[in-house]
Amino acid sequence: MKGFLEDANYSIGLLDEGATLADVIDNCIYEHTHTGKRAFYVGDLGKLVKKNIQWQNVMAPIKPFYPVRCNSTPGVLEILGCLGVGFACSSKSEMALVQDLGISPDNIIYTNPCKQASQIKYAAKAGINIMICDSDLELKKIARNHPNAKLLLHIATEDITADEEVNMKFGTTLKNCRHLMECAKELGVQIVGVKFHVSSSCKDLQTYIHAISDARCVFDMAEEFGFKMNMLDIGGGFTGSELQLEEVNHVIRPLLDVYFPKESGVNVIAEPGCYYVSSAFTLAVNIIAKKTIEYDKLLPSGVEQTRNDDEPVFIYYINDGVYGSFASKLSEKLNTIPEVHKKYKEDEPLFASSLWGPSCDELDQIVENCRLPELSVGDWLIFDNMGAGTLGEQSPFNDYQRPLIYYMMSFSDWDEMQDAGIASDTLMKNFFFVPSCIQLSPEDRFSTAA
Repeated sequence: MKGFLEDANYSIGLLDEGATLADVIDNCIYEHTHTGKRAFYVGDLGKLVKKNIQWQNVMAPIKPFYPVRCNSTPGVLEILGCLGVGFACSSKSEMALVQDLGISPDNIIYTNPCKQASQIKYAAKAGINIMICDSDLELKKIARNHPNAKLLLHIATEDITADEEVNMKFGTTLKNCRHLMECAKELGVQIVGVKFHVSSSCKDLQTYIHAISDARCVFDMAEEFGFKMNMLDIGGGFTGSELQLEEVNHVIRPLLDVYFPKESGVNVIAEPGCYYVSSAFTLAVNIIAKKTIEYDKLLPSGVEQTRNDDEPVFIYYINDGVYGSFASKLSEKLNTIPEVHKKYKEDEPLFASSLWGPSCDELDQIVENCRLPELSVGDWLIFDNMGAGTLGEQSPFNDYQRPLIYYMMSFSDWDEMQDAGIASDTLMKNFFFVPSCIQLSPEDRFSTAA
């Protein structure tokens, strides 16, 4: 299959009933072992279809606008476009990428809170009018470069459990909203709604109640200035768990029914990113180097040593790292653990191990401490839930090979898309058949069907 992330020409393998993603991973590893051990993703695009059905069942009529920066690979964007999902873009390149799919400007929101003047002009020329604003300086910049813009005021949420520094960076206060409306009135700029964002790290769902109440206050304030408000953006922060989705819906639904009922004409939208793509992608990496070190040098500071000094400790270097697919590791904990691809005995001893990327940089640590059987150079490790964060990003290291990506979908998910009439002719041309017995040559397995 064609697999470069920047390549718009891609293929989607249709899995026969007897074939599984594990079979695909096995065969890709077999192929890469013989042709060059390069990291790769396997993406189950059928999971996007399932996630969208789940969203419609739980969160409708709240319309999802997918943040393109979360995963900008062509297969993801085209599937989501066919599903009728809107797109939240943070840059000119993202807006252009989505527009190339034929997405209407009405289904695109420019969400960057700190916009370049040239990119505001691009949005104006492209007819992308809805954008986010949280300061008077940003408001004046928009007024100069996009007089037809329709603004959502980004208000800060009082989330004491999340990162306070992040909360301070973006979003304005209720008090400042009045000042922004005064400025917008003077500048002749339209304000049409409110946005807030509750971080996925927030454990207190009451934060949504405070945020929706604040949004209602801003809507009431806007009436005094004569603005016609018709949009509420409740942001992202959706982890992908159905339980979390139901919990959020349970909290917000009664308040939305009271403050923003259907007859109010207010469209409620959200920005689920990780929700759609995180679980859809699995990453396979190869061990390129191995070292044995003293145990106390592996332990985090302050942790007591409790092991036999004769037991070896291993450091493994893999062909992907924080300057590639694990970029989120620089700012947050890794939410997936490595799985050894090769078969080993249940009673085989496990050793203290750490995993590092290929850059030899001190920041390029993937896993600080885990227990693994002894591995060799050339062995493979599998990471689940790797669909969000860096797919589509460039690495600063010139010799870093971006992972290949192989898209797959089950026949049942494919049939569901066809039955719903949501698959475009262009998308359908990208599918090819993968039989249950996948012992085929790479040319047969990963080429676009005629």
